[in-house]
Amino acid sequence: MKIHTIIYMALVLTVAGMTSCSQDILPTDEPTDTENMEMKLVMSHPAQKVDAAATDFEEGDKVGIFVTQADKPLQLGGNVVNNEAMTFSGNGWTAARTLYWDDGTYNVYAYYPYINSLSSIEDQPFSVSLDQTTEKTATAPGGYEASDLLHASCKGVAASDEPVNLIFRHIMSKLTIRLIKGEDFEGEMPVNATVYVHNTVPEATIDLQAGVATRNAKAVRQTITAHHDGDYLYSAIIVPQRIENRMPLIEVVMHNMSYLYESKFQFKPGMEHLVNLIIPNNPDNIRIEIGGDIKEWQ
Repeated sequence: MKIHTIIYMALVLTVAGMTSCSQDILPTDEPTDTENMEMKLVMSHPAQKVDAAATDFEEGDKVGIFVTQADKPLQLGGNVVNNEAMTFSGNGWTAARTLYWDDGTYNVYAYYPYINSLSSIEDQPFSVSLDQTTEKTATAPGGYEASDLLHASCKGVAASDEPVNLIFRHIMSKLTIRLIKGEDFEGEMPVNATVYVHNTVPEATIDLQAGVATRNAKAVRQTITAHHDGDYLYSAIIVPQRIENRMPLIEVVMHNMSYLYESKFQFKPGMEHLVNLIIPNNPDNIRIEIGGDIKEWQ
């Protein structure tokens, strides 16, 4: 899954009559013959709420799919569909086997990135990467992408030839850091520095039905290396949590010099927190400007 938006012809979003889950509740259509009616699912990345012709899903990305009867809770097994992997081909999503509807009404749940061996629905362990600079490989997403857990649900679905549109949302928090040259900074600031986010807990438990991440209260605080998004711009995916006491939070290393900023902070679920870090000549005088929060970032 790419960090930056890629423009493509979003045919799946312009199909007339697509079943949408923007309100998470669907009307029930007239009774239909459901025998051998294939389940058709399409996935909308949070970026598509900003640009309907955008996608951050890449070829080879996998989501996990559950389908339950509408009057039954999501379980680890025994559902209509259990953690089925669907893979993005670049044009659409396919499973290893064809999935079919039956009579009745259903709830559909999805998450990204795919976890092969789940141990729990309500308390699935999940950790963000400590090194979010690592690149995607043929078999695994990069450190940033693997940390950005997405969730979608669509409830009250009746069998239909129309595809079900699963609209994903971020359930983690994101910290975006822009480095700004201070007035007294001597020389040129490098476009490529190393940025660390200190003292956050990277471990969480995930409720896959509700799409909620909870910080692991027993886990220790660690350091995350932020992803380099572009000149002077860095970001990191953080488990939602509150840092209640002032402590080292952001560190920038450039020209063999360390600039360390201490602060309290609240990382909110599904929110991107924007900060400008003003880099002075004297590392002791570093300061920060809070740029605001963005819900459902791209």
